[in-house]
Amino acid sequence: MIRPWMVVGGVTLLVALLGSITPPGGAKWFQRLQRPSWLTFEKLIPVIWTVVFVCGAVSATLVWQQAPGEPATWLLMAGYVLLELITVAYSPVMLITRKLRVGMVIGATGFVVAIVLALSVLPVSGQAAAFLLPYLIWSPIGTYTTWVMAQLNPSEA
Repeated sequence: MIRPWMVVGGVTLLVALLGSITPPGGAKWFQRLQRPSWLTFEKLIPVIWTVVFVCGAVSATLVWQQAPGEPATWLLMAGYVLLELITVAYSPVMLITRKLRVGMVIGATGFVVAIVLALSVLPVSGQAAAFLLPYLIWSPIGTYTTWVMAQLNPSEA
């Protein structure tokens, strides 16, 4: 029997894999950009995002288990997918456009969607809302880092 966490995990993994698509030369462009001196944790960013995605999947699973198949639950699941799509769009879209501002807009949009989702999930499951906290904490850090990089690389903003 397929469990809800398997479906949520599978969808999360598939969407996350979309975010790993990088255009030719995009990674080289990004690597040559100047970074803030305080960005000492850059190598940890993939690990941090993995934790954030796992927490999001746990959150979605908890919501699904409260009222499986209900129309309101499906709307919340659509919110989770929307948030994940916005999140994984950051790298490929920014690398295709080679504009840091695009990354800032995507990051800020994800944060706003995450706030709306967390507030929508809260009445269903406080625990599920709590599992969205890593996103709500990390997303502004990533967006701010992109903003600082835009200041350091004005021709790439």
